[in-house]
Amino acid sequence: MNSKEQIAEHLLKIKAVVLSPDEPFTWASGIKSPVYCDNRTVMGYPEIWHDVIQAFVALIREHYPDAEVIAGTATAGISHAALIAEALHLPMVYVRSAAKSHGRKKQIEGIVKSGQKAVVIDDLISTGGSVLTAVHALEAAGARILGVAAIFTYLLPQADKNFAEARITLNTLTDFDTLIHLAVENGTINASQLSQLKQWYADPTSDDWRN
Repeated sequence: MNSKEQIAEHLLKIKAVVLSPDEPFTWASGIKSPVYCDNRTVMGYPEIWHDVIQAFVALIREHYPDAEVIAGTATAGISHAALIAEALHLPMVYVRSAAKSHGRKKQIEGIVKSGQKAVVIDDLISTGGSVLTAVHALEAAGARILGVAAIFTYLLPQADKNFAEARITLNTLTDFDTLIHLAVENGTINASQLSQLKQWYADPTSDDWRN
């Protein structure tokens, strides 16, 4: 079993991934989906969380070896970013979706130096909109973004388009394709459910998969 399969197996084991074709979930982007991934669940399982952090560390060492600061997205990426930064002996910051309306009105908490090479950590990529908001805030603060790292991506074309337009690389620990095939192998989902998932994936904006 490779690293992507191992992380996917962990997510399925702790039910971080939920399938609900009869009552689809609505994402922040407005897309209705038969599958929902809640990676906050990972924090409740220390051994699995350890594996996730070690996978992140290996990913960053391979793809972003020049990283000088680890940036977590608020709120889902903060806890992971903190442990990754500690493991790599690097400083850490976190980025809100928008600046506070009170106090010092910060959007970024922590210290970002001009020209500092940053890797942005998120738990999940759907369309990429929220993490790219964090990327733009860090760039405005003078950081040089090496790329984004996340636990899981749905592999949606809209995300590919958004990252390409922003000229930002994305690397993830596992993905939708890896997860659904593993889910069939271990009996988490059946053939009919797999067909629904594939139909949804072919066109996430359509409701045809619910018929």
